[in-house]
Amino acid sequence: MASAEAKEKREGMAGLAKGLAIIEAFSIRPVMSVADAARASGATRAAARRCLLTLVELNYLELSGRDFRPLDRLRRLGGMMSERDKLVHIAQPLLERARDEVAESVSLAVLDDDQSLFIARAQAEHYVQTGVRVGAYLPLYCSATGRILLGRRTDDDITRRLSRHPMSARAPRTLTTIPDILSAIRTAAENGYAISNEELAPGIRSMAVPVFVANGDIVAAVSVSAASARIKVSDLRKRLLPVLLDCANQIARPLKELR
Repeated sequence: MASAEAKEKREGMAGLAKGLAIIEAFSIRPVMSVADAARASGATRAAARRCLLTLVELNYLELSGRDFRPLDRLRRLGGMMSERDKLVHIAQPLLERARDEVAESVSLAVLDDDQSLFIARAQAEHYVQTGVRVGAYLPLYCSATGRILLGRRTDDDITRRLSRHPMSARAPRTLTTIPDILSAIRTAAENGYAISNEELAPGIRSMAVPVFVANGDIVAAVSVSAASARIKVSDLRKRLLPVLLDCANQIARPLKELR
């Protein structure tokens, strides 16, 4: 009998631990799928799904399609709004304003480990298959956001981050060697913007600009992606760049005041 009780207690504690791991993961990622939650908690997909649906029933999460997002009850459980939450709260209406002005999808990404994580997005009416959505990751080496987010890092730090992951040629124009990528990052830092011209995927062009805080650190990147058949590189620079720069500056202003 005692053995059965001990086993039940262990199983209960293991379930609680995995549930807490999923809750903690929402402080890092603003949206998660069942697969994301399973990876974050070390649980099976079935167990992660049960936990997520329980949190939905208890009004801690909302389910939209395949994605789960925190509700106010979970945010209160975590205490004060996180820095990333504040960033999303500030940025979302500004991304929407920029989206309306350029008629293209505009996104906000941050550096998350060795990847570019998208935490906010204003979707345009026409859809472009770029793999970008809230909660999605893109590799640093071939994305415009990645090159911006690495812009203030040292060469050694950039090299370490890039070396930890394969750098495959995702398209004919993809840069795949560290010297070439370092050069592209330094050029982007000097210009104040980065362009990925059909490097992430054939037929897709993207541009990103930095969001600076008071000490000069880059906390995020504002980006736009569009089909190359519709947007030329010259269009990115002449028509879209001023809008992105203004959006980034508007996002940065309250962040500088907070610090």
